[in-house]
Amino acid sequence: MERPRYDILDGLRGVAALMVLLYHVFNDAKSCFVSTPVSEFYHAFLGVDFFFILSGFVMGYAYDNRLTPNPSPVGEGDFRLTIWGFIKRRLIRLHPMVVMGVILGVIAFVIQGCTKWDGSQVTIEAVMWAMLLALFLIPAPSGLDVRGNTEAFPLNGPHWSLFFEYIGSLLYGLLLHRLSTRWLRVWVACGIVSLASYALLQEDGGVAYGWSSEPNNLLGGALRMLYAYPMGLLMARMFCKRQPKPIEGPVFLLSSLGLVALLGLPLFGGKDTETIFQLVCLFSFFPAIIWFGARGIVTGWRQRAVSILGRLSYPLYAVHFPLIYLYITWVGKDAHPYEGYSQPWLPAIITIVASVVIATLCLLFYDEPLRKRLSRK
Repeated sequence: MERPRYDILDGLRGVAALMVLLYHVFNDAKSCFVSTPVSEFYHAFLGVDFFFILSGFVMGYAYDNRLTPNPSPVGEGDFRLTIWGFIKRRLIRLHPMVVMGVILGVIAFVIQGCTKWDGSQVTIEAVMWAMLLALFLIPAPSGLDVRGNTEAFPLNGPHWSLFFEYIGSLLYGLLLHRLSTRWLRVWVACGIVSLASYALLQEDGGVAYGWSSEPNNLLGGALRMLYAYPMGLLMARMFCKRQPKPIEGPVFLLSSLGLVALLGLPLFGGKDTETIFQLVCLFSFFPAIIWFGARGIVTGWRQRAVSILGRLSYPLYAVHFPLIYLYITWVGKDAHPYEGYSQPWLPAIITIVASVVIATLCLLFYDEPLRKRLSRK
């Protein structure tokens, strides 16, 4: 029979995507122009780790015990898959919006005048090479860092997490689904120790790594994924085994408020305090929210609302950052500078609304129709 959906988890994915958008508008952009540390929605970058854990949970629930060398029907709406069949499903699910995000990134870069952040001109040839690499989710080397900010994906910065999402999917299809639950626990334990050690030993502390093409930064991003993705998979196995009693009530509201509170906290404490808080979120708070959300039941208009949030989450995450580049350029003009901590609210709100509108249009008229067509083929 068709497997039931965890509707609340879809909604939580949308909440996390919105928080990442707010982080980039109110924190990430301002940091380019304000030397003093800024703190609006500071911890929302941890939404990426929430995505990774949630992806592992969903993958484990949807595909555990279905990957086999010899595909065969099991029942209506459920069937065995080869590894290649699984990979094709992930490509169909993820790559259309990768392509759209790259295209929008090129458009934004051209509008900005094809210049790096320091004002130096970039050749069209370099832009085209950077676009080609980005279309295949290959991190750009330093010679093709067209923005000059060491971004692994300078045409659409957040695509670094999609790069690691692909690696996580391949790792799951080739190895992780074969591991017993016991060995999966060992993997997660090793991931916790490795990530915690890395974060505590870094000069800046914390886990905000993965976005840069610098080797040390990429290593940090890999450790984030290598813990979070298997953690979600382990949770899915434990959840299916224990089958906790469903909860009726404001589960989505409570779990959303908890997630927003964690991601929206301002910067506080020193390096060690910050690092410990971030690690506690990854190792404890986020898994607890996902477990609680998976137990919830929503019906009626609430189910439709969380479904919309879930459908919009990925397009919003994949396409919003080119608008952030334009926003950073706008506030960096001499006529529109940041003054201390003042925030140009009107362009910020326009950027947020435009991101949601463009993501919605991409969802309805590009992503979903194309995925349906590719799936039929």
